[in-house]
Amino acid sequence: MSSHAPTRSIRPLVLASTSAYRRELLQRLRVDFTTQAPDVDETPLPHEAASQVARRLALAKAMCVARRHPGAVVIGSDQVADLHGQLLGKPGNHDRAVAQLSAMSGQTVVFHTAVAVVCLDTGLVQEDTAVVSVQFRTLEPADIENYLLAETPYDCAGSAKSEGLGVVLLERILSDDPTALVGLPLIRTSHMLRQAGIELLAPALAQP
Repeated sequence: MSSHAPTRSIRPLVLASTSAYRRELLQRLRVDFTTQAPDVDETPLPHEAASQVARRLALAKAMCVARRHPGAVVIGSDQVADLHGQLLGKPGNHDRAVAQLSAMSGQTVVFHTAVAVVCLDTGLVQEDTAVVSVQFRTLEPADIENYLLAETPYDCAGSAKSEGLGVVLLERILSDDPTALVGLPLIRTSHMLRQAGIELLAPALAQP
């Protein structure tokens, strides 16, 4: 028997994301799953708080893919950073990343990472949000420039790739679900998957 083979469930498991970060995180649970991109407009609504944006979009992503696969258990997730009421999403390019990190220098930024797990056939809808408080150290312009050239984290909310070189930008991280900062809160996700009937820590399947 292999200790590394993924376990399988009765229902297919689909991650409603093409994010390499979320895919790598979900792989840690050693379950079979596929990925599919959700067709969701991620523009915040007027006067919407960061936690509300993240939760709404996580559920919207999960529901979008679940409508294509009603028999599957579908995971959706979204992350929004909050800097004193200013919402920070993915910068998309170098100049916006510089602006984000300059604004976050010496500040505490709150990252809201929401996750939703749904199955339309069973009527299952679960939602939760993990909050991560991140204290940035005071950053010199050269620190920011060198970090961005090394990591190019333009697809990360707030430009801070904490699982990589971005950790040197930080003073401390406070959270009860540490992987939330990378993009998927695995403690909450694993609880939801168990509630959905996805067996975790099952005996691994033998490799052919």
